[in-house]
Amino acid sequence: MKISMRSSTGRRRTPAVIALGAVLALTVTACGDDGSGSGGDGGEGSGKGKITFWDNNGGVRTDIWKEIIADFEKANPDIDVEYVGIAATEYQSKVDTAIQGGGLPDVGGVGAAMLAGFAAQNALDPLDDRLATSSLNGKLNKDMVESLKAAGGGDGTLYSVPTSANNGVLYYRTDLFDKEGLKEPSTWDAFFEAAEKLTDSGDNKFGYTIRGGAGSIAQALDAMYGQSGITSFWDSAGAKTTVNDPKNVAALEKYADLFKKVTPAADLNNDFTKMVAQWDSGTIGMLNHNLGSYQDHVKAFGEDKFRGIPQPVGPGGQRVQVSNPVDGLGVFKNSKNKEAAWKFIEFAVSHEENSKFNESAGQVPANNDAAKDAWVSEAEPTKLAAEALTDGSTTIVQLPYYLPDWNTISKADNEPNFQKVLLGKMSAKEFLDTVADQLNEAQAEWNEQKG
Repeated sequence: MKISMRSSTGRRRTPAVIALGAVLALTVTACGDDGSGSGGDGGEGSGKGKITFWDNNGGVRTDIWKEIIADFEKANPDIDVEYVGIAATEYQSKVDTAIQGGGLPDVGGVGAAMLAGFAAQNALDPLDDRLATSSLNGKLNKDMVESLKAAGGGDGTLYSVPTSANNGVLYYRTDLFDKEGLKEPSTWDAFFEAAEKLTDSGDNKFGYTIRGGAGSIAQALDAMYGQSGITSFWDSAGAKTTVNDPKNVAALEKYADLFKKVTPAADLNNDFTKMVAQWDSGTIGMLNHNLGSYQDHVKAFGEDKFRGIPQPVGPGGQRVQVSNPVDGLGVFKNSKNKEAAWKFIEFAVSHEENSKFNESAGQVPANNDAAKDAWVSEAEPTKLAAEALTDGSTTIVQLPYYLPDWNTISKADNEPNFQKVLLGKMSAKEFLDTVADQLNEAQAEWNEQKG
């Protein structure tokens, strides 16, 4: 049975919203839930046998996960792990479908952005007690743990154990900068100056590549809050978002104005894979992405023709970024072998395995011992990102991952509108006012549900 509701604004309400109330629970029962979706609680099991693991970034991370699984099975010969790799763009919808129709795995990737929706549908097992008695207790980055607790729905329950933070990075071509005598783009003023000076569209050379396709809004938010210096996503009352604050509107106008002036026209439809491939082709000065693409750039340029630095600083020399994406692993509530599923998480986030995973991914390890390993200081973007998150130079604006509607608002509902902004068919103010109205409504619903 498919359930949908629409608000007074015509925006489709996600199943996760309805799952917060008894209506969904009753409806699922009426549909004949067989216990294999979110409606049934599995069991601890024997801690042996077979478990299924769903990778939320299949293809990109398949090889390293298979290596970790081989290590785990060698250390735990009485447990077999079935690996299922699912593309990042398809993962959330696949899990949502399995929650309603059955077929969830025992354990899977559960990042901050999708956590609230899964938790609201009662699909995940709380992990606080398991972590408290685990060898991982006290070994994990506290900020990453707190980020996942906050993203899980606002009650402080831990539903996902962090594996890594994939911080935003500004990559720039040092050889091109040196040729033009440009300063490192460590401030927003230097960034905009470089974007202009490195552009010669007639010679197919551009200062920047902007993300106009899937995932565009998160990158735009980073540029907005970074320039405006606003440090909170909500007003002091926690009721109205700051996304359409006049300072953010002005920042988005300046950022969107880069399109086609200092960027390729093809950027309009760029998702991250197209954007990264385009930058790696060699004629573009700067790229905003995350740590995950570092190895791609090394392959394209070597290590001496580019750098990856934290986002530029803004007013008063302070760096403001939107929440760094934290990825993690969760146990699905329907698992009939939670003990074995937890053993897998505990192993995967151990010092050696977490270090191995993050060195491959180029991300900041969640395991504190892994974060001290030599490769972190040798991979400059990872080292600088880790320092920026811990040295007091960076303020993080926490995005409302806890809102079950967050993904819909920040992706499907508004990515097409952001393209209209780039094309000059919608003003930055109209775009941000639309986003703000939807966020304020979602926040009000959330506060009402909590109350």
